[in-house]
Amino acid sequence: MKNILLLGSGGRECALAWKLSQSPLCGNFFIAPGNSGTSEYGRNLPFSYNDFESIKKACIEFNIDIVIPGPEEPLVAGIYDFIKNDPYLSHIVVVGPSKDGAQLEGSKAYSKKFMARHNIPTAAYKEFTVDSFEQGVAYIKRSEMPIVIKADGLAAGKGVVIADNTIDAVKAFRAMVMNKQFGDASKTVVIEQFLEGIELSVFVLTDGTNYVLLPEAKDYKRISEGDTGLNTGGMGAISPVPFADEEFMQKVTDRIIKPTIEGLKKENTVYQGFIFFGLIKVKGEPYVIEYNCRMGDPETEVVIPRLENDLVELCIKMSQGKLNEVVTEHSTRAAGAVMLVAAGYPGDYQKGNVMTGFGEVKGSLLFHAGAIKKGDAVVTNGGRILAVTSYGADIKQALAKSYENAEKIKYEGKYYRKDIGWEF
Repeated sequence: MKNILLLGSGGRECALAWKLSQSPLCGNFFIAPGNSGTSEYGRNLPFSYNDFESIKKACIEFNIDIVIPGPEEPLVAGIYDFIKNDPYLSHIVVVGPSKDGAQLEGSKAYSKKFMARHNIPTAAYKEFTVDSFEQGVAYIKRSEMPIVIKADGLAAGKGVVIADNTIDAVKAFRAMVMNKQFGDASKTVVIEQFLEGIELSVFVLTDGTNYVLLPEAKDYKRISEGDTGLNTGGMGAISPVPFADEEFMQKVTDRIIKPTIEGLKKENTVYQGFIFFGLIKVKGEPYVIEYNCRMGDPETEVVIPRLENDLVELCIKMSQGKLNEVVTEHSTRAAGAVMLVAAGYPGDYQKGNVMTGFGEVKGSLLFHAGAIKKGDAVVTNGGRILAVTSYGADIKQALAKSYENAEKIKYEGKYYRKDIGWEF
């Protein structure tokens, strides 16, 4: 039995908590800070996932064996190194990379250079700073449109602009570099070629040498139907992905997954944890758009329900360097998740609206995200509030069930996209 501390408070963490708590290997289970949903599976602790000193105290007090960071921020800030370099904590398994490994997500420039070194297919790019601003403008002016402008560092999912014309591209570039739109995150800006294709997310768990493949997913980032409007943290997801057939996934394995893990090992980068490959399929060929050093959200809300293995056992095998002894089993059922959000999201939105209707939901999993308990009530506490996930014989059937149950959850200002999975 392993005592586990899960860090985070979103829908991803709620799905992970649901899965981890089912394992016979799960002992005492804690989530920091958690939400109204995670409290059904373990004990929420009242501190931030970025509060390393409080994490240390909890690890000692509750005799924690495994720490699983959900979001990217603690990983990029070095939670792995903090735990491993502390004599009281160094025995703890951390399911996540070292600070150096987390740079795959923490720095777009780092990840682009890494891919160049290991011949991993990605869009052509250049990086610029304040000192090379004029060269950046010149580069934009001679580039084919549309073009992608990315803040180098973490920008809460908002640091990417796809510009359709030169004027908008220069404006976005200036806002990031000269006006410090994202603070230190946009001190360096990556300008890259726009790839025309269809996107998907692929996930592995690696022990640094071996890896296991988790179910793939496709998420829907735009706020409005028809994939229009502002980018969000994700409005829904599906798994499996119909166009990710065996031939395509073999290309992903050979050209992207294996070279990434081998590249990290060759460079002596400590990496034991999840790798999220944000991919695009262009004329049948896979390219990397981005790496993440953790699971995605809302993809986790469909990936984890389709993973049939014991997740705690996978984490233990990872820590032992024995993932080569495991074969992951993916459910033959499809999963579809619909995200309920607050009115106004991803702009300004209200918090504190009482939620009802949970008891009426039948045949779906409810993964709480921006929701907390206030007395006996569950109230909204974020932009993305609840993921409704369902199984089905196919994606259409799974989503039909999710939509049926999404109607039953009530709160003021409820909004959700009604066309998740529209291409299929």
